[in-house]
Amino acid sequence: MHITQLNQECLLHLFSFLDKNSRKSLAKTCHKFLEVFQDPLLWSLLNFHSPAELKKGNFLLGPALKYLSICWYSERVKVCNIEDWLKNNFQKDFCNRHENTVNDFLLGVCNRCPNLLSLTLSGCGHVTDDCILLLLKHCPNLKTLKLENCVRITDRTLEAVTLYGGSLQTLHVDFCRNITQTGLERVREKCPSVMLRAERSANMIPDSKPEKKLMLEKASGKLVQL
Repeated sequence: MHITQLNQECLLHLFSFLDKNSRKSLAKTCHKFLEVFQDPLLWSLLNFHSPAELKKGNFLLGPALKYLSICWYSERVKVCNIEDWLKNNFQKDFCNRHENTVNDFLLGVCNRCPNLLSLTLSGCGHVTDDCILLLLKHCPNLKTLKLENCVRITDRTLEAVTLYGGSLQTLHVDFCRNITQTGLERVREKCPSVMLRAERSANMIPDSKPEKKLMLEKASGKLVQL
């Protein structure tokens, strides 16, 4: 028997062992394999290791997606984590190439993947509170939300969890430096059943705009004079 004579269920099982690039390459060989590649049941889990992978088009977003992970551990993540007003031209140019990539991808998830159960984001320095809020609204079955080293995430995301995270069971906001202890306490108060982890987040130095820093310096100077 030739492999193309196998039924859809068997082919889906075989395709499930392949990475995204291999699936796409195989789909180009015949119509039968293309049908398997385009079957939403093949795409219940997606893992990405950099924003660049989101642009490859070697995957399918659909209602079958339940588990999504975008984890970027490159040294280049440090550039994205620098406060915007402190970046030099080279750093700004680097960030501009992918600043909206993850946010735009997550908006697509909001529109096409209402059955998402788990989302993990690590090193995604440009992901915003607004994006997570929309995702919580459009994916009401979300049970696990893990955010690590996502510097633009603030207490607004924690507030969104208390309002729209009715199904949430696990929330991690590790090394998200703009999360505060007040925001964490609010989640514990409003959502006592949520397993909350915030390794070092509330104890890190938060971002502050230049004018705010100047005001703090002036206030400190006055105290010294007194």
